[in-house]
Amino acid sequence: MENSTVRTERLELRPVRDDDVDRILEYRNLPQVTRWLLRTQVDPASFRAVWRRADADPDDHSMAATLDGVVIGTVSLEVVDGMGQPGMPPRTEAQLGYIFDPAYGGHGYATEAVSAVVAYAIDRLGIRRITAGCFADNLASVRILEKVGMRREQHGVGESWHAELGWVDGYTYALLAETWHREAAPQEHPNALGRP
Repeated sequence: MENSTVRTERLELRPVRDDDVDRILEYRNLPQVTRWLLRTQVDPASFRAVWRRADADPDDHSMAATLDGVVIGTVSLEVVDGMGQPGMPPRTEAQLGYIFDPAYGGHGYATEAVSAVVAYAIDRLGIRRITAGCFADNLASVRILEKVGMRREQHGVGESWHAELGWVDGYTYALLAETWHREAAPQEHPNALGRP
């Protein structure tokens, strides 16, 4: 990943450092967090290795969200090829994910960070389409995705296994760059279009 830092009104988003991993594991392994993850348990050494590989992968633009120097979450962004016939431009899509410390919930930090990474993907990386998925019952995640302007494109009925709930529904959300520029970005930055 290119060495990039993104600043919002309250947060700094930057590449995950090796010394961040223990802090990320503190909240990542909380029951209220793992309840909504596909991988519910992770080995610390393996988890650290995954972040090291991500740092070396030019298609991985994942970032740690920090508040006053404290890591409060991560936003993952992996650039991928879209689907299409030969001749399609490569690396025009991205897959988005995020995990935040629930101790910092209710203040809009996750929405602020995810919105900033979406803007980064579209405006700086030239991504044309971003997708994200979540369990349908994960209402906090649904709210974040909708607040940043993503549209629910798929409702998979009984598509995902949940260790506690059994087979549950899942949602897939997506956002096109043209929609972001037309609808989502102006709401986040009203003065960008000369509005008062």
